[in-house]
Amino acid sequence: MRSSRVFHAVDSHTEGMPTRVITGGVGVVPGATMSDRRRYFIDHLDHIRTFLMNEPRGHAAMSGAILQPPTRSDADYGVLYIETSGCLPMCGHGTIGVATVLVETGMVEVIEPVTTIRLDTPAGLVVARVRVTDGAATSVVLRNVPSFALGLDRTVRVEPWGDVPYDLAFGGNFYAIVQLDKLGIPFARTEKRRILDAGLAIMAAVNDQDRPVHPLNPEINGCHHVYLAAPGSDARHSRHAMVIHPGMFDRSPCGTGTSARMAQLHARGELALDTDFDNESFIGTHFTGRLVEEGVLGGQGVADGPGQGVADGSGQSVADGPEAPRGLTTVIPTIEGRAWITGTAQYHYDPDDPFPEGFTL
Repeated sequence: MRSSRVFHAVDSHTEGMPTRVITGGVGVVPGATMSDRRRYFIDHLDHIRTFLMNEPRGHAAMSGAILQPPTRSDADYGVLYIETSGCLPMCGHGTIGVATVLVETGMVEVIEPVTTIRLDTPAGLVVARVRVTDGAATSVVLRNVPSFALGLDRTVRVEPWGDVPYDLAFGGNFYAIVQLDKLGIPFARTEKRRILDAGLAIMAAVNDQDRPVHPLNPEINGCHHVYLAAPGSDARHSRHAMVIHPGMFDRSPCGTGTSARMAQLHARGELALDTDFDNESFIGTHFTGRLVEEGVLGGQGVADGPGQGVADGSGQSVADGPEAPRGLTTVIPTIEGRAWITGTAQYHYDPDDPFPEGFTL
């Protein structure tokens, strides 16, 4: 082999969606916070993402996570989230995959029946509690960053549908939430091309006409996900197709999307705290979500308990950060799901490879 660089990986999937966990080969990305590291990675190291996510080593729906030393003393690992769409602030299914990999490879001290792992992410501190039986991770309960509805009952002009009503919510990433029956498209996998095209058109229109920006961290901005809710979905059980930039479906129920959906339902008065919410993916897999705490943006406690402050991705505690819009209610969501290790691999970079950064087709 003529390899000048090797990346070590443990591959997994979370309820159907892949997470390629990079355990070695990247080195420590410069930056004082994970948000700083994300920015540096985007500006200087994006070729690593495309090398690992795009064909021929990945595929159009590939997703992954790069393990890093944490930038804060109360975290076990830092994580950068990568996929074909870019380098995300947060990824729920990816975090469930990371936590499962850390337990089942022995990269953290494993305690039964629950191993707690604290992860430093660009969106803030995320806590994963892994249920463990005989050394195996059987499920992960993820306590996510503060989530909120940024706007309800908005409309965006999208041809050929005209004015499309949507809600805009944040759960670690921004989501436009649309009722699929408003578009006249059946919720069926046989209609996947029409659903995908509609989601991408709505996404582009939102970013052009009403681009969202996180009130405390402008580094987190733009809508790259559209949650298309199936008819009959409610605050107990919601089915959906999740369209992701640049043109794929989330196979899992989507962790940050589940968080955003619960924040939207809570803002509408439909989902109370401490109530189970069943979020079902396009392929029929499930996450169970709950809202466990309510607060105000800019004054909420850390993701595993109040009163300690939580990083907003800017390197500050949210409690110490810039003033948030008055009255913007936030919620702390938990999401439970399962992941499975599918293999281990070493990905080699050959200087003569004609596709050193992969390709898209």
